[in-house]
Amino acid sequence: MLRNAGTAGGRTVRPGVTLAAVAVVQFMVSLDLSVVNVGLPRIAAGLGFSAVGLTWVIHAYALTFGGLLLLGGKAADRYGRRRVLLSGLGLFGLASLAGGFAQEPGHLIAARAAQGVGAAALAPAALALLTATFPSGRDRVRAFGVWSATNAAGGALGVLIGGVLTEYAGWRWVMFVNMPMAAGALALAWRGVAAGPPPARGGRPDVPGAVLATAGMTLLVFGVVRTDRYPWTSPVTLMTLAVAVALLAAFVHVERTTAREPLLRPGLFANRSVSRANAYNLLVGAAMASSFYFMSLYLQRVLGTGPALAGIEFLPFALGVVAGSVLAVELGYRLAPRTLMVAGGLLTATGFAWFGLISPDGAFVTDVLGPSIVTSVGFGLCLAPLVSTATAGVAPHETGTASGLLNSSRQIGASLGLAVLGTVAHDRTGRIATPETLTAGYALGMTIGAVLLAAAALVALTLPRRTGPPSPAGQAGGRREETPV
Repeated sequence: MLRNAGTAGGRTVRPGVTLAAVAVVQFMVSLDLSVVNVGLPRIAAGLGFSAVGLTWVIHAYALTFGGLLLLGGKAADRYGRRRVLLSGLGLFGLASLAGGFAQEPGHLIAARAAQGVGAAALAPAALALLTATFPSGRDRVRAFGVWSATNAAGGALGVLIGGVLTEYAGWRWVMFVNMPMAAGALALAWRGVAAGPPPARGGRPDVPGAVLATAGMTLLVFGVVRTDRYPWTSPVTLMTLAVAVALLAAFVHVERTTAREPLLRPGLFANRSVSRANAYNLLVGAAMASSFYFMSLYLQRVLGTGPALAGIEFLPFALGVVAGSVLAVELGYRLAPRTLMVAGGLLTATGFAWFGLISPDGAFVTDVLGPSIVTSVGFGLCLAPLVSTATAGVAPHETGTASGLLNSSRQIGASLGLAVLGTVAHDRTGRIATPETLTAGYALGMTIGAVLLAAAALVALTLPRRTGPPSPAGQAGGRREETPV
């Protein structure tokens, strides 16, 4: 049973309501990473996008979401998680409404960018609320299992929902679909999420650090997502990435020397759970983003599947993630998180290796269904313990920052992985795109994804077996006790 956790505005607060609000938020944020993909051709026709301009429907969301996550996490810590969550929901809902009514390309791109800003506030605030509401025990395992299922299902079902809405209701509904979800999450959060204690606002805000981190991360994602137009070795890409690295290096220097309240305290990485979990998340994010991309193209360009049917064929993947998350909850009562992360990483790697055997004359049942089930169950198995580990032992006043960091590593991993593996696949395909050459490229990309996931499993082996609550020293310095068993 989930116990009462306090009051909000004089009302009794139930952890179950908080969990429901956070689940809806995470489903919505994940959904918007993939829901527009299938509808891009009709969006281009409806608003008159150029081929290059159309990519910014995706990039505008990824840039603002990935670039502002650290700032969003810090805002949740400094100004209160509930307040930032409500503000982000309002902005996300309004931006979705504006995008649905877009009349020209610039309107939709601006709306997608505003959605990314809202998501950058929502994601870390929601995860920090979950961490604070379920600090330990069986309830924490169950709560993070629910979170992981909705998180992954949002990404997987986004393809299905986007395809069905585009084909039968019109592309504008891939934007309008967010409205009822945002309204529902807003109502749940307003009524049932505790405001929490007044946030400590110690020193002055680290404005220079915030500017450097946001500019550096935005420019990094910007450079990566444009590699489809400017190759990795082009002067434009090299210069963009060099400036991004310089800005991030300057950010690290500022965080170490500033007299202000740092945006990301470097000592946070001394927490082995935080550093290893983010490295694991980076590798898993790189592989999983590529899998959606390659499988969607394989189904449509090689097997000749239509958009709506291709979306439906992603349904087993979504159900497999849910099954893996339920299994993680059951096993999480008896096994250490790192054990589940190793097992989940290896199982997912096995599914990717199986995907690497696809053939140009294959079929959904023989080439996609089996590896989809193996991959999705493995992904669901490792996702909940990953998120729980990344916030384990973190002092309460830094949970928003740790949550923003985790979301940021996933977003950067997804952008880097898709760009790198997409380039490798394109090079293997060559200039003549036939079913045989396309399949060879997609298969190579999935095989490399299997290697990344195996590397993630090795990273998980370096995690502490068990993590305890923050020690008194951890409250002040961000360290936590590790209890080996």
